[in-house]
Amino acid sequence: MHRHDGLRELDRRECLDLLAQVPLGRIVYTENALPAVLPVNFLLDRDQAVVLRTSGASRMARAVDGSVVAFEADRFDEATRSGWSVVVTGRASLVNDPGEAERLGRSGPLAWAPVGDGAHLRIEAELVTGRVLEDVSPAGTV
Repeated sequence: MHRHDGLRELDRRECLDLLAQVPLGRIVYTENALPAVLPVNFLLDRDQAVVLRTSGASRMARAVDGSVVAFEADRFDEATRSGWSVVVTGRASLVNDPGEAERLGRSGPLAWAPVGDGAHLRIEAELVTGRVLEDVSPAGTV
């Protein structure tokens, strides 16, 4: 990055702090050898894992269980031409432990769409990267 382009790389702590401020992101995974992206609501768990609630029988859950996926969340302001983007890369797994499933059922994210067999999916925060774009609009313009 050019030092005057308005982009600044974020450290892991900054990334996680920003992730905790938004309720929506996108899971990026491979399905049938093709890239797939789905918007999802999520929660950043106490161990920094990204947690989603979905149907355990969904195509997405079947495709990602045990696989490495990416998760991206962001926030941008068009008026100020500023914002940030954070990407978490790690192994995804369905939560099978009954105690953990119960805890997440009480405190984890709710599914926005109806799910009969609600399951939680965890994405371990193995690699966390992010960038912030600060206002780079020319003086006097928006």
